[in-house]
Amino acid sequence: MDPLPQLRYPAPAGGLYIRHLVILPGVVAGFAAPPHGLIDRYAPPELRAVWSDENRIRLWLQVEVAVAQALAAGGQLPEEELAAIEAAPPPDLSRVRELEEEQGHDLAAFVSAVQEQVGPLGRRLHFGLTSQDVVDSALALQLREAGSIVLQDLEQLLQSLRGAARRHRRTPMIGRTHGMHAEPVTFGFVLANHLDELERAGQRLRRALAEVVVGKISGTVGTHGTVPREVERDALSRLGLEPAAITTQVVARDRHAAFLCSVALAGACCERLATTLRHLQRTEVGEVREPFAERQKGSSAMPHKRNPISLEQVCGLSRLLRGLALAGLEDVSLWHERDISHSSVERVALPDATMALSHMLRTLRRVVEAMEVDEAAMARNLSRRGGVARSQRVLLRLVAAGMERDRAYRLVQQLAASADHPGGDFRASCLANPELMGALAPGELDEALDIDADLEEAAAAVDALAGREDRQAAPSR
Repeated sequence: MDPLPQLRYPAPAGGLYIRHLVILPGVVAGFAAPPHGLIDRYAPPELRAVWSDENRIRLWLQVEVAVAQALAAGGQLPEEELAAIEAAPPPDLSRVRELEEEQGHDLAAFVSAVQEQVGPLGRRLHFGLTSQDVVDSALALQLREAGSIVLQDLEQLLQSLRGAARRHRRTPMIGRTHGMHAEPVTFGFVLANHLDELERAGQRLRRALAEVVVGKISGTVGTHGTVPREVERDALSRLGLEPAAITTQVVARDRHAAFLCSVALAGACCERLATTLRHLQRTEVGEVREPFAERQKGSSAMPHKRNPISLEQVCGLSRLLRGLALAGLEDVSLWHERDISHSSVERVALPDATMALSHMLRTLRRVVEAMEVDEAAMARNLSRRGGVARSQRVLLRLVAAGMERDRAYRLVQQLAASADHPGGDFRASCLANPELMGALAPGELDEALDIDADLEEAAAAVDALAGREDRQAAPSR
C-alpha cells in the first residue's frame, strides 16, 4: 500500500510516456509505457504531459512544419505542398507503433505516418533533414517546457522559505556544528542559509537551460550539405530557438550533461534542507516536525510513530538525481559525428530528472508551509546546561580584561565541562570560580551570556537576504 496517497499523481489519459527505452512483447521500444515506479509516485501531471509520447509526436510535427515553412519562404517548397503539411494533424500513435515495428526506427515511422495522411503532397516532408534535426530540436522544446515548470516550482519554494525565514527571524535556537551544540542562531537565520543556496541553484538551472535549449537543422553530419543555413535560422526562429553554433549530426551532449548536473545540484540543495529539518524532528531534538495528516499513520506497527517520511523521500530522490547526472556525463563522448548510445539514456534521464526535482521542490514547499515549529523546545535546548553555549563570549571577555588567552581558554573549558551534565549550570559554575570572577564583574558575565546581540545580527542577515529579493522585484526608475 502507498503510505503517502497525498503525494501520488494521477495517470494521464492514454498512459503513454516517452521515458524508458524497453522492449516488451508486442510493444515497440521507442513508445513503451513505463513500469510503475518514479512515474506513478513522483511525477507531477504537467511534466508527465511534457514528456508524453503525444507531446513528443506533436513537437516533431511542429519542427517538420517549421522547416517546411522555411523551405517555402525560400522558394524551395510549393505553396500547395506547404498547405498540406501545415494541415496535417499529429499521426495516430498506434499507427506510428505499427510502422516502427516494421521499420525499426521511431522517427522514420513518424515521417511515414505523416506522409500517409498528407498523401502525394507530403513527398517533400523531412526534405534534406536527418532524424536528429527533428529529435534534438523537439527535445529542446521539451526541455524548455519542463525547465519552465521546474523553475516555477523552485520559485514557489523560495517564496515559502523567504516567508518562513522572516517569521522566525528572531526565533532563538542553538546552532550546531559537527552535530553538537555550538552557539545561538535563529531559526530564520538557518532557513535563510538554505534560501540563499537554493537561489543559487535556480541561477545555475537558468544558465544550464539557456545552454541546452538550442536547435539544429544542419543535416546528417552537421555541415548543412542538404539544408541551407538560412533554412535552419528561419525554421528555428519560428520555434523560438537559437541554432547551435556548430553541430555534428547531434547537438553536443555536454549541454545536456551540464543541465543534468545543475538539476543534481539543485537536488543536493533540497537534500541539505531536508536533512536539516529531519535532524530537528528527531525525538531527542524535537524542534520542528513536518506536517502530519489527521488520519495518517506513521507506522503499520507502532501507533506512536510520526516519521519525517516526506523529507526522507527528498533525500532519497536526490541520490537518484546524482546518478542521472553521472549518466549524462557518460553521454558526452559519442563516436565521431554521433552514435546512438546517448538516446536510451536520455529517454530515462531527462524526464526522470525534471520530474523528480519538481516533486522534491513541491514536497519541500508543502513541508515548509505547514511544518510545526516548537519554539519552547528550541528555547529549552538553547538554555541547556545553564548557557554553556556562550563559552566563547566568556572567553573573549576574559581576554579583553587582560587574561592570557590560553589560560582563559582552559579556565572556561574546565567550567563548561563541569556544567555538562544533567542539572549542570554554566553560569553558576562561573560565578563560583574566584579566578574568573576576579577578572569579570557579575554584570559583565551576564552580558557575555546574553544572546540578544546575536539575535539582532542573525535577524539583520535574514532581513538583508529577504530584502535582496524585494530590491530585485522593484521596478527600475
